[in-house]
Amino acid sequence: MHCYINPKQHGKNTLSIETILSWLTAFYDKRKKTNVIFLGGEPTLHKDLPVAIKKAKEMGYSSITVDTNGYLFNDILSKITNEELDFLSFSLDGATKEINDKIRGAGSYDTCITGIEKAVSLGFQTSLIYTVNSENIDEFHLMVSLLKKLKIDRFFIQIIGIRGKSADTNSSKLQVSVEKWQSIVPSVANKIADLGITVTYPKVFLKPDEVFECAGNVAENYFVFPNGRVYRCPLCEDFPVHGQVFDQNCLTKTPKLNETDFFKLNIPEGCVMNRLIQPGNISYDDDGRPAYKIACCMLKEEIKK
Repeated sequence: MHCYINPKQHGKNTLSIETILSWLTAFYDKRKKTNVIFLGGEPTLHKDLPVAIKKAKEMGYSSITVDTNGYLFNDILSKITNEELDFLSFSLDGATKEINDKIRGAGSYDTCITGIEKAVSLGFQTSLIYTVNSENIDEFHLMVSLLKKLKIDRFFIQIIGIRGKSADTNSSKLQVSVEKWQSIVPSVANKIADLGITVTYPKVFLKPDEVFECAGNVAENYFVFPNGRVYRCPLCEDFPVHGQVFDQNCLTKTPKLNETDFFKLNIPEGCVMNRLIQPGNISYDDDGRPAYKIACCMLKEEIKK
C-alpha cells in the first residue's frame, strides 16, 4: 500500500551482476566504515544476489544487509552463509495477520513469519522493519511480544512517507498525527529495547527550539536506483532532482538545480522537502509560526540497553 518505488522515476530494468559489482566498487571506500543494503522491489528475486553479497564481503564492506518481504526467492538461504550476510531485514507492517495483510497483501504475514523463523534457525541475524501508519499504530504495542517470540535482533520503526504508491493513491490518510506518534511510539520502543533488541526510529517531530539537521549535510547516505539515479534524500526520489547518476557505470554529478541545493536551505518548518511535498504534516499557530519542526527522516534515535 505504501511502497516507495516509482517505476517512472526509478526504472523497471533488472541490473546485471556486472553492473551491480561495478556500482559496489564505485561506492566502496576502505578509509570509511561503508555499509550496503540490497533492496528492491524484492532483492531475492535477483538470481545473482548471492554473488553480489559474497563480492561485497570480499571488497570489505563493513556491514551487508538484505531487506526482504520474507518470501526469500531463489532458495537464497541455501546459497549464502550467516558469515557472509550481516543481517536479513524483514518487512512486517502489522502485529496481526489481519492488519499486515491489509497493508502488504494476502498471505504476506504467514510467509514473512515463516521466513524469519527459518533464517533464525540457520543462525542469521535478523531485523524487522515496521512502517507505522494509521492502519497499524493501534496494535503497535503487540510487537513487543511478537519480536520476543521471533528472536529478532534489531527493530526499525519507520513513518509513512507520501511518495511512490502513497503519492499516487492519495494515501495521506495513512499518516499519523504528532500527538499519536509521540504518545505511542517512544514508549513501545523502550519496552522493546528492554528485551535486549536494538531499536531505531526517526524522531520525526522537533520542538521549535530544537536544532534541525539535514542528513544531506551531516551524513553520507546514497540511494541507488536501476536507472542509475543516485539520491541522498529519500523524499526527493519521486522527482528528477538526483544529485548524482551512473553514466556508463561512471558516477557523475548532475547539473543544478538538484537535491544538494535544497540541503543548504534553512526554514522554520525544518525539512525543506517535507514542506514542499508533504505540507499537511505541519501545523501552525495563530501567528503563522510552525508548532513544531519536521526532523530529517534519515537521522534516527537508537535505543540499545
